[in-house]
Amino acid sequence: MQKTRLAIAAIAAAAALALSGCGGGTSGGGSADKIKIGIKFDQPGLGYKDGDKYTGFDVAVATYVANELGFPADKIEFVSTPSATRETALQNKQVDMIFATYSITDARKQSVAFAGPYFIAGQDLLVRQDNNDIKGPEDLNGKTLCSVTGSTSAKKIKDNYATTVNLQELPGYAECVTAMEGGQIDAVTTDDIILAGLAAQPAYQGKFKVVGAPFSEEKYGVGLNKESDKCKSINDAIAKMISSGEWQKALDTNTAGTGYKPSAANPPKQDACA
Repeated sequence: MQKTRLAIAAIAAAAALALSGCGGGTSGGGSADKIKIGIKFDQPGLGYKDGDKYTGFDVAVATYVANELGFPADKIEFVSTPSATRETALQNKQVDMIFATYSITDARKQSVAFAGPYFIAGQDLLVRQDNNDIKGPEDLNGKTLCSVTGSTSAKKIKDNYATTVNLQELPGYAECVTAMEGGQIDAVTTDDIILAGLAAQPAYQGKFKVVGAPFSEEKYGVGLNKESDKCKSINDAIAKMISSGEWQKALDTNTAGTGYKPSAANPPKQDACA
């Protein structure tokens, strides 16, 4: 009898070990039953941290995808990934994936991989409500423009539109808007959905406006380490979210009251995995 009990215990222990070994281990070096997802903490309507609560469209899509991969909401650890640190976080496997208004570009594909896209935005401008001089990027010569360190938005302005723009790069868009409120900045540039979320914040309502003349196409992808094998599974999850109606529900919920109208390119089709 004693031998039988010992044999049963050994089998149970071996089974538990096997399950822990195939439980969807993370590339971030964390527990096998957890997943680390990089998001922005300072983008209302997209990725925003308020106390211990995370909200926004990026958060909603990330939560849906993680659940489809076998990680329910209580198994997600959200990690702050500002624009300037996203590639490093993926390369060093500090996170398993990133949903942080992360535009898919050929340059970024040299160092990281992407699934998606899950949304298509357009670069635009945010100005003070009484500013009627700036109607597009061609009006920024001689003006002071703010964007976030490491983003592609400011570079696009300098390369293609306003060669004499005075560029200010700050850690986050909230800092840019605060500077514009104080009169040090003439305009803020990033994607239209980000600007809409900022302008709709209670502290800013009635003070700023989105110009409403997008001049780029930004495909928001899911950032991955190049060694990841999750691209196809993530694309399948995004497609399922779109077809189920949950994608539209998440977008409507997180842009309510902003007046934001997504481009006709949405919802997007996912690119083939490399």
